[in-house]
Amino acid sequence: MKARGMEVAGAVDTQFVGQDIGKICDMEEDLEIPIINDLTMVLGSISQSKANGVVVHLTEPSTIYDDVKQATAFGMKSVVYVPKLQLDTVSALSMFCEKASMGCLVAPTLSIGSVLLQQAAISASFHYSNVEIVESRPNASDLPTPDAVQIANNISDLGQLYNREDLETDVKARGQVLGDDGVRVHSLVLPGLTSSTSVHFSGPGEVYTIKHDITNVQCLMPGLLLAIRKVVRLKNLVYGLEKFL
Repeated sequence: MKARGMEVAGAVDTQFVGQDIGKICDMEEDLEIPIINDLTMVLGSISQSKANGVVVHLTEPSTIYDDVKQATAFGMKSVVYVPKLQLDTVSALSMFCEKASMGCLVAPTLSIGSVLLQQAAISASFHYSNVEIVESRPNASDLPTPDAVQIANNISDLGQLYNREDLETDVKARGQVLGDDGVRVHSLVLPGLTSSTSVHFSGPGEVYTIKHDITNVQCLMPGLLLAIRKVVRLKNLVYGLEKFL
C-alpha cells in the first residue's frame, strides 16, 4: 500500500474469511478489503479496473497451476512464491504462459539477500573443492530447507566433485548429502535461533564463508515489489528473481 503506483485490491484465503486484510497484517488502519474464500470472485472484481493486475500466489504447490490459469483468464500476470514447487509444475506453467503470452515470475525465494548468497555460492564453486552448507532455524519444519536444497542444486552438475576425502562416509554427524556431487548440509534447530544459511568453502590454506540471516519476514517485501514491477512487462514465464538483479 505504501509502494509507488501500487495498491492492494483483493485478498484470498481459506482462513480469516471476512476479516479485513489490513487488520490481519497489523497495519495502522483497516483497508476495507475483506478476505474472501473465492479466487474467481476476487479476480472478476479486480478485472473491471483498467490498471495492470498482478496476482501474488502464496499458496500450496498442488493448486498453483490452476490458480495461475484462472489469473490468466482474467488478464492478470502472476508472481509465484511457492518454495517447494516441483520443476515439472514449473515446466507446465512455462508452456501454458508461452501459449497465452502471459507473464509469470516464479520465485523460489523473494529475499534479495538469499538470491545474492546463491549467486556468490555458484561463483565460489568453481574455485573450491570442499563445501558444506550449515543452516539454523528456530523450528524443525521442512529440513533441509528449500534454500539449502536450492544452493546444493545450483552448485551441482558443474563438473565439480566436492569433499572427496570423505565422500563415502556414512557417519551421520557429517550431515546429509544432497545430490550426486558430495554437497553436505547440516541443519541446526533451536528455539530462539535466527533463520540463517551459511555456505563454507575451503581450499589449500583458506576457508571462504558466505552467510545470510533473516531477522524478519519483511525481508521478502523488496523482492516482492521488484517482482511485481518486472512481471507486468513479461509475456512468458521467468524462473528466479535473480534474472532482474
